Amino acid sequence: MRLLDQILVIDVEATCWDGPTPEGQESEIIEIGLCLLDVATRERHGKRRILVRPERSTVSPFCSRLTGLTQKLVDTGISFEEACSLLRDEYASSQRVWASYGDADRLRFERQCQQRQIAYPFSPKHINAKILFAVQHGLKKEVGMARALQILEVPLEGTHHSGADDAWNIALILASILQGSSLK
Repeated sequence: MRLLDQILVIDVEATCWDGPTPEGQESEIIEIGLCLLDVATRERHGKRRILVRPERSTVSPFCSRLTGLTQKLVDTGISFEEACSLLRDEYASSQRVWASYGDADRLRFERQCQQRQIAYPFSPKHINAKILFAVQHGLKKEVGMARALQILEVPLEGTHHSGADDAWNIALILASILQGSSLK
């Protein structure tokens, strides 16, 4: 059964470096930001941050400056496998349409699940809000989330590169797409 009443909006942050990946490490998810977008009302709710403890990398100073996440903070998180289970159990992610801004987060989840031999937590029904926004607005190319908010003339809420705040902002962009698609 597919659940269509709400869209699960996801944004992830991952370990990163200012330069090449250090030997013996790999970029991995350290935060899953999410919220739900009610399809009928276009209201956002349930904003949440899931911290994920890295297993194959450490949080670099560059990553901390970009995301606000520190090694000490992510060490308090749950395992990636637990995070995937939480998404399935608490958000019905395997039955619900979900969205992200672009394909990078979807691809990162697919890759990390495959590498760790963990069941992919999401439905195959993914909405790429980035491309939909560009098409709806007649743009010649896709734009970043912050630029999309500028085009909509709404301020970015919270901190950019915070998974929970970015998911919240992506849900607003997606709500505007849904609003624009309704026939009057």
